[in-house]
Amino acid sequence: MKIKISIIILIGILPLFTFGQSNFPIKIAIGNEATAVPYTRLFTTPIHPTIQLGTEYSYRDNLRSEIYQTFNLGYIYHKNLYQGAYLNTGIGYDYKTSFGLKLKSNLEVGYLQTFATQDEYQFENGEYINGKDKGNARVMPTFSVGLGFEFKKDGKVTSELFVLYKSWIEYPYSPDFIPLMSHTNLEIGYKFYLKRHVKK
Repeated sequence: MKIKISIIILIGILPLFTFGQSNFPIKIAIGNEATAVPYTRLFTTPIHPTIQLGTEYSYRDNLRSEIYQTFNLGYIYHKNLYQGAYLNTGIGYDYKTSFGLKLKSNLEVGYLQTFATQDEYQFENGEYINGKDKGNARVMPTFSVGLGFEFKKDGKVTSELFVLYKSWIEYPYSPDFIPLMSHTNLEIGYKFYLKRHVKK
């Protein structure tokens, strides 16, 4: 399990060094995950925490919009079902207003590795024994919508506070029984730049 998680972390960090963009942002976000039908509930209980670290590569950035690629590494903990580590990438589009508010959307796809949080048993030689969980690999397509607000100083963007509502699918979930499982994630995050970002 440790080897798999190490590989996931390594792959997630690599994109930070592959692009020539000198001023990339750092994004940190926490959220609440639920196995739920999207757009039926905004906030769910009990809370199943998530944490995500990421960055972006901007393809086009002007006064009214920005198109960018995302790179994220995250962790999910669902007490009664699983814990999982994931990495993903995708395309984001932000519509900007003159006073700093942004309408945000992202379409991403990723790799999710899950591990059971409860004991698992296997029937061998006429008895049940505690089995070893090797984890399960999933595909993780994600669609997100939300709001952001940019903070500026001297005409330069210094940081951004954002809220995203994510709808994502875990596939395959349980072959020959439940092929996919839908999830939601309400996420709040903070994006900052290692250098001040010049407003275009």
